[in-house]
Amino acid sequence: MSEKIIRIESVDPLEIFGVNDQNLDEVRSFFPKLKIVARDNVVKAMGEESLLLEFEEKFTTLLLHYENFGRLTKGDITYILTAENGSIPLKPEGHHAGVLVHGRNGMLIRARTPNQQKMVEAIDRDDLMIAIGPAGTGKTYTAIALAVRALKNKEVQRIILTRPAVEAGENLGFLPGDLKEKLDPYLQPLYDALRDMLPTQKLLAFLEDGTIEVAPLAFMRGRTLNNAFAILDEAQNTTPGQLKMFLTRMGASAKFIVTGDITQIDLPPKQESGLIQSQSILNEVPGISFVYLDEKDIIRHKLVSRIIRAYSK
Repeated sequence: MSEKIIRIESVDPLEIFGVNDQNLDEVRSFFPKLKIVARDNVVKAMGEESLLLEFEEKFTTLLLHYENFGRLTKGDITYILTAENGSIPLKPEGHHAGVLVHGRNGMLIRARTPNQQKMVEAIDRDDLMIAIGPAGTGKTYTAIALAVRALKNKEVQRIILTRPAVEAGENLGFLPGDLKEKLDPYLQPLYDALRDMLPTQKLLAFLEDGTIEVAPLAFMRGRTLNNAFAILDEAQNTTPGQLKMFLTRMGASAKFIVTGDITQIDLPPKQESGLIQSQSILNEVPGISFVYLDEKDIIRHKLVSRIIRAYSK
């Protein structure tokens, strides 16, 4: 008797096995001559070699189906397990077209405005993209969705999310707690976006093993980020030297996104913003894209657009 082991790495195993293993039981019904057991994220099948090869191919297709469509129903399982090889559509169409990430609770995360779509196209084309726009335009959210997509597609091995720890009207030194506790409030928006896109246990595991790292910008100094998708958020609060330091961390097979709002700079009055300076220094460098978002991209409360317009006057 032979055996085949399949590890489920990129999705929550519960989504594949179903509640009380309902989906797995459906799979078992199609392979009655195999003994199929599951534990944690591992599926083991035992039986004749020819049946194991068919099982591996079909089960892998089930995983691909879930990654692409964000669902795995009993009907999906029946269709995939009975279909001829090569006849199964593995790319989403219609309602699922343009989806970057299938988030929690069936959320479909996609570019929602033309300029957000420009961000998608820019990072698909170039290794460095700089997105500039006001609050609420989805710069950070879209950037993190692109990073999660790259991780799920195994285009990169890890995600690095960073922000400068600049005091926006508050004195960091007087905040309670140790260094991590002082800095976490600055990084909270990044955690919030990640929670929308990854199952809780998967996110915690990624944070624990370093697959996803959320850290202040100062922690990037001296590093080389290979096979990584790195995002620098709130880049308007970097100095020119800090932004240069971050950009020169780019290693082999890396993608970098820089986001910021040049209308909300918290640096000292005489300190130049690295993000503003970058527009004149990097705008003609091959392989770097600039994407500009505006009030038409704001997807928060309708008053936010009006507030942005009022302040711009």
